[in-house]
Amino acid sequence: MSKSDLSRRGVLKSGALAGTGLALPTIFTASSAAAFTNEPTGSSVTLGFNVPQTGPYADEGADELRAYQLAVEHLNGGGDGGMMNTFSSKALQGNGILGKEVKFVTGDTQTKSDAARASAKSMIEKDGAVMITGGSSSGVAIAVQGLCQEAGVIFMAGLTHSNDTTGKDKKANGFRHFFNGYMSGAALAPVLKNLYGTDRNAYHLTADYTWGWTQEESIAAATEALGWNTVNKVRTPLAATDFSSYIAPVLNSGADVLVLNHYGGNMVNSLTNAVQFGLREKVVNGKDFEIVVPLYSRLMAKGAGANVKGIHGSTNWHWSLQDEGSAAFVRSFGTKYGFPPSQAAHTVYCQTLLYADAVSRAGSFNPCAVAEALEGFEFDGLGNGKTLYRAEDHQCFKDVLVVRGKENPTSEFDLLEVVEVTPAAQVTYPADHPMFAGGALGSCNSGA
Repeated sequence: MSKSDLSRRGVLKSGALAGTGLALPTIFTASSAAAFTNEPTGSSVTLGFNVPQTGPYADEGADELRAYQLAVEHLNGGGDGGMMNTFSSKALQGNGILGKEVKFVTGDTQTKSDAARASAKSMIEKDGAVMITGGSSSGVAIAVQGLCQEAGVIFMAGLTHSNDTTGKDKKANGFRHFFNGYMSGAALAPVLKNLYGTDRNAYHLTADYTWGWTQEESIAAATEALGWNTVNKVRTPLAATDFSSYIAPVLNSGADVLVLNHYGGNMVNSLTNAVQFGLREKVVNGKDFEIVVPLYSRLMAKGAGANVKGIHGSTNWHWSLQDEGSAAFVRSFGTKYGFPPSQAAHTVYCQTLLYADAVSRAGSFNPCAVAEALEGFEFDGLGNGKTLYRAEDHQCFKDVLVVRGKENPTSEFDLLEVVEVTPAAQVTYPADHPMFAGGALGSCNSGA
């Protein structure tokens, strides 16, 4: 990054101290006391946790809140430290963030963009939140990310899988640790080819908002590249709870695969309806009828019960992983709450630590200093293997898991099994890939 680029961001870092190799703290070009939105002046700093506490993604929201509270406990020096102990960066000391006690406020996104923006706005303007994080809907994430860009605070996205979050709707103040629809398609397609062959007719049911659209585009492109034919693409309302009227036409469509581009309660209900219609017992075109769920979670599997057995999909992380970071997080979360964490919990816990670490490495809460610390940051020890926060679009690149519903689960939490760990290189794409075109990252906004 050039000196002019750093000046544009409002931040310059000096070189190492002569003869010591120690980096000096961040210095702001305008003034070392340059103001920025909600600059902490007391002994504490406030983070805003904006999650769906009601609506179709409320289960994910509840688990996100649990993980956020655990992250705050660890940052403030409580508990066993969790993944702070395995994180490759050692900037966090368990004394808050830059010595300030971490406090938090919460909001309910209701899985609605307008409600999410209003909640985030209140946390920024009334509660003094210096960073906003959370969400389990890409529509919500994109809306709140835009608000944070305007307000001059960092947005650490929660569970958002739309290509657009770090594509056409990307923002300089926003960062995503979660994977996306393109990555799901790239990971799933080779597995589906090996399982079901190259001569398949797929019927898509798709949640009618940004995530559903880009997930449908991604999985259709990946499977069509294998030779699959897309029979139909049908959009369904996010508020839908009964999908019977959408499932019935599949029976006469000539399709032998149903792709459910649904998440949360939508997926639980649409899969349940599909099984009730007997799709899993059908033989079409001389082939056993199959169902694919591109984006999976343990919470969805629990809701759908036995209906998930043998059904494949992708996920960002799973509690059964045996790496040191995953084991530490599962142990810490399980000790506090009595059950293993979901991928939603893992994602937001990581985002909280990554924000706190970036502040610590930058030596400042100024969002432009934090953004610079995150851009191009490579790290390990947070449960996904070696990970890169790419500077060009603020998207994390890491391994992606292909999972399937277990045939013989041993508990209500042991519902999915990892069938393949897809290496990051297989799901990495150029920043100017057509599926991610149409938007510019722009400049960081400190609110000053």
